[in-house]
Order: sequence, then structure tokens, then C-alpha cells
Amino acid sequence: MTASIVGWAHTPFGKFDTETVESLVTRVANEAMADAGISASDVDEIVLGHFNAGFSAQDFTASLVLQADPKLRFKPATRVENACATGSAAVHQGLRAIAAGAAKIVLVVGVEQMTRTPGPEIGKNLLKASYLPEDGDTVGGFAGVFGKIASSYFQKYGDQSDALALIAAKNHKNGVANPFAQMRKDFGFDFCRAESEKNPYVAGPLKRTDCSLVSDGAAALVLADAETAKGMSKSIGFRATAHAQDFLPMSKRDILQFEGCTVAWQRALEKAGVTLSDLSFVETHDCFTVAELIEYEAMGLTPRGQGARAIKEGWTLKDGKLPVNPSGGLKAKGHPIGATGVSMHVMTAMQLAGQAPEGMQLKNARLGGIFNMGGAAVANYVSVLEPLK
Repeated sequence: MTASIVGWAHTPFGKFDTETVESLVTRVANEAMADAGISASDVDEIVLGHFNAGFSAQDFTASLVLQADPKLRFKPATRVENACATGSAAVHQGLRAIAAGAAKIVLVVGVEQMTRTPGPEIGKNLLKASYLPEDGDTVGGFAGVFGKIASSYFQKYGDQSDALALIAAKNHKNGVANPFAQMRKDFGFDFCRAESEKNPYVAGPLKRTDCSLVSDGAAALVLADAETAKGMSKSIGFRATAHAQDFLPMSKRDILQFEGCTVAWQRALEKAGVTLSDLSFVETHDCFTVAELIEYEAMGLTPRGQGARAIKEGWTLKDGKLPVNPSGGLKAKGHPIGATGVSMHVMTAMQLAGQAPEGMQLKNARLGGIFNMGGAAVANYVSVLEPLK
């Protein structure tokens, strides 16, 4: 064990006309340091996860974290980006700084402001996380990419509309208890299953309730080395991490396999010395419901083509054998790109510390898994966390 999470902060996710990237960043940076009980002068390094890709006119944003406190001036600060896994890329970069002995305390921040961007530009910006020579003209933007994936899955394994609606309904129900979630409404299976004026088809077999939300928001973590963490009031340790990067063009791989997801999970579980069944819960990357469905298979919960079993038989419900997305996931919580991976680590740390909001807290949560994905299973990050104190 080289590092632990010793403090965190999280804004609500949603549409915030009065916020900016800078205000979101400085807010969570200060709140995370206060939560950890440290001063800005204690921070050795800063890592910011910010996708941007045109959402914000202000680029070169690593130094915005310094606006949180003058004592952060002259600290090493770097911005990282790896599509929708940008937040986890920032977390893993902070862990590397600690493992290398270059830092004892790292402040990790993830942020995105998306809702000020006009709809057509949102689709264009998100499509930059695909391989443009092949997918640049995809109708519907990134939803169109996953609409193609869903259509291919249906063609190979049969219509999975019931399973997708069950996943959407599960995550929306879970999100009701999460005060940080953008959409806190239990829509129920029937609404998610039926096409309607309020739930139209968006791309292929995917309806609006199958797609994660365009969001503004930020989250932050304070990471500390093992020795420093011993003196902190709370410590959520990294039992293992793994990162597997796959080819960007979907034409070079079987997109229904999510092979990078499988490799990342296998590496992380092996490092942790545990199996999937040892986990108390998982926060997984449900940018679209079909992604969560395929991730059930890729993580080893079910054989290939049988992901629907996990949701239809209740395995991934909050009271199931492996609760998945008790936070509501990206589907209900929202998906501000650069913040998402950091948010997933915050949600998991809260569960393991017994500090999740009432109604969201799981009983006896002892080992949490995280899967954060960039692009269509291109950037694949897994973390396995456990409470140390």
C-alpha cells in the first residue's frame, strides 16, 4: 500500500449558470484540504483532470487550482486528460508521484463545465473522444457511437431493451438518495422501457433514459503516502490500481468485448489478491446503459452475451450480491467529463468510510471497486479501495 485517500470534496452535479471552471475548482480544492485537515502549504503536488475539448474557452487550467489558496503558489501542478477517464488519470498520476517518492501529499481535482455549450457543439466536442477518421461523421455524436455498439450487441445476442431499461431504472432509483446527483428522480422500469415524447430514441436502440447527463461539476481528493496517512483522521487505501489503454479505432478490436476493461479488472484483482465476489460494491462507467451491460461481462460477473442476467436476477441492485452504482452512476449523478473519475473515487471512499448519505450507504462495505472508461473502452482504469481507519 503506497497511498490513501485522506480527504475529499464534491459539488452537486448539474447546470450552474453562475459557476465557472475556476470557481468549481477552487471550491472543491479548499473543501478537500479542509476535510483532510491540512493546509495548502502541506500539499506537495497538484494534478487536475480537465477534458475540455472546447467546452471551456480557458485552456491551460492546471494553475487555476492555485487560485484556491496563495500557499499553493509554486507547487508543481499538471493537467491530465484521457477522455471520459480523465478524472481517474489524474488520481493515478497522483498515486505515481507518491509511489516515486516525489510527494507525500497530492491534491487531485477533476472538473468540467459543459452546459454553457450549445447542443450541437456538445456532440462535436464529445466525438473527439472517438477515432475521427472512422467516427467523425457519426450522427448523434458520441451517443451515436454507443448506439452502433448497442445495435451490434442486439444483433448478436438479441434485443436487450428490457435489460437496458432495468439498468436505467436501477441507477435512477439509487440516485434519489445521492444529494450530489443531478437527477434525483425514480423513473421506474415502465418509463425507461417505453418510447415516449419525454423518452424518445436518441441513437439506435438507445433512448434518452439510456444516456448519461450533460453536466457541470467538480470533485477533489487529498492523497497521502502510507506514513502520512497514519496521522490522518480517515484513510481509504488503494488495495490495487490498473490502467489498460486499447486501440482508438473500433475497427481494430471487437467492440462488444470491452477487452481493455477486462484486462484492467484482471490486473487489479490479481494485484489486490481478491476476486470479484470479494467486492462489496462497484462504481462503474455507465455513460450509456449498454456500457454498464457489457461491463458486467467484461469484469467477469457473467459470461459474454449474458450481462442481462446480472440485472434481471437482481445481482447488481443495492441489496444484490454485487451492488453496482449505488451512487446512481453517471446515469443519475451526471457526467462532467473531467470530474467523473474523481467523483467515482469520492463516492467509493465515502461508502468505505461509512460516510455516504443516508439511503445511499451500504451495510458493511469493506472493499470497493471502480471502473472508469475513456472513449469506447479505450482508456480503462480500475481501482480497488479498502478502509484502513
